[in-house]
Amino acid sequence: MRPKFEMLDNALIERILAEAFQLIKDPGVRVAPYVEDLLRGVGIPVKDGVAHIPEPLARTALQSVPREFFLYDRNGRPAVHYGGNHVHFDPGSSCLNILDPQTQQPRPAMTPDLVRLIHVAEVLPQFAAQSTAMVCNDVPPEIGDWYRLLLVLWYSEKPVVTGAFSAYSLHTLIDLLAIESGGREALRRNPRAIFDVCPSPPLNWSEFASQNLVDLARAGIPAEIVSMPLAGATAPVTLAGSVVQHAAECISGIVIHQLAQPGAPIVWGAAPAIFDMRSGKTPMGAIETAMLDVACAEVGKYLGLPTHAYMVAGDGRVIDAQVEMESGMSAVLGALAGINMISGAGMLDFLACHSIEKLVIDAEAIASAQRLLQGIEPRGASLATAMFTQTGLAGDFLKLKETRALFRQEQHFPSSVIDRGLPQMNGGGILDRANQRVEELLSAYKRRPLPPDREEEIIAFAEREGQKFGLKRVGEILSRVPDFEGAPF
Repeated sequence: MRPKFEMLDNALIERILAEAFQLIKDPGVRVAPYVEDLLRGVGIPVKDGVAHIPEPLARTALQSVPREFFLYDRNGRPAVHYGGNHVHFDPGSSCLNILDPQTQQPRPAMTPDLVRLIHVAEVLPQFAAQSTAMVCNDVPPEIGDWYRLLLVLWYSEKPVVTGAFSAYSLHTLIDLLAIESGGREALRRNPRAIFDVCPSPPLNWSEFASQNLVDLARAGIPAEIVSMPLAGATAPVTLAGSVVQHAAECISGIVIHQLAQPGAPIVWGAAPAIFDMRSGKTPMGAIETAMLDVACAEVGKYLGLPTHAYMVAGDGRVIDAQVEMESGMSAVLGALAGINMISGAGMLDFLACHSIEKLVIDAEAIASAQRLLQGIEPRGASLATAMFTQTGLAGDFLKLKETRALFRQEQHFPSSVIDRGLPQMNGGGILDRANQRVEELLSAYKRRPLPPDREEEIIAFAEREGQKFGLKRVGEILSRVPDFEGAPF
């Protein structure tokens, strides 16, 4: 029996959906001129930039969304299953800062930092996908989107959770993915990446976000709506009210997306939070934030849609008991809720900072959550009596062949990050052990090259795009990546 966790009953979900359908009709949803003709073409009234979406049309759009789809690895194998209760994790995305492993202070992230994180996430089995985890501050911001994706595709075979910060960047990213996949049709058949697309709360699909939805749908590349209601600030203060707003934003986005291309893959995703009335902060590690994530995903699962959430993040500025308590707790809740993709591992300081050391600690929490999902299974003809027949009341179960045969199925063995009292364990705290684990994982990483013709095409692409913004050779930046073989320039 698989354990699960739920926040809402069906009656409350129906109330949430009823109010969400009401909101997208009146007061409606602010939309960009880019999609006004698309909406008017099916009879949706749009006045002064506000669309009034009728419930029957919205329900038709929801029905056309695929109930499941896969992301594929570089070798064309399905690696991430969106749909049902399949649960996957990836590192958090788009941090400007990294927690320096020597000083334990945040600093602007650079190319070597992202490359190190990619290497570590590639080796860790807890992460089914990579992400464009950090903004590299050593390149012009105009190339930041595709440059991050370039590094991930060069060093990783796993699928990618990514996103674009501009409509222009989106098409550049798609071009890069198509080169790596062997063409647009190959990318459409076996998508390597999914793109986060964020509405602006409350109920606003901007020009940039609207265009992303439409263009991704028509390219056949999966989109992930990441609605971000902030309870008490840009959303109702009640948790249920924020879930209503989240549902309205997702439904309206799905309408736009499915009108552009019915049947295109899209995910009911979320990064909600509460607004802390004392500090004005948005605590991603708060229990109410985790409750919002679970509740938002439950509404999507009730509709039969693939789901996503931002969890496994902490709010403290250093790796300490608070940060890991918050991260571990939400990893377990997200897994028990059956959320298909859970982003956020490695992040702290209200999502402002990444840490590779935290990423490996979070991997241990994720591994425990994955073991929990396996539940308790009966093994053998009897549960215990047959073993008691062999041992009697002596209790010497250690000598039984069943013990030797089954203990690895029953017990999860964490890495050296977790202190289980083994004699080879080094002294110090969990941060010392995490630092050592990072170095072990970096040593274990081996890059597998792309086919030579694709590598050459990627290099030419990067040089061409880099020159548009004053970089004569992108390699002048990548050459500063220390101790990594196989850099493309």
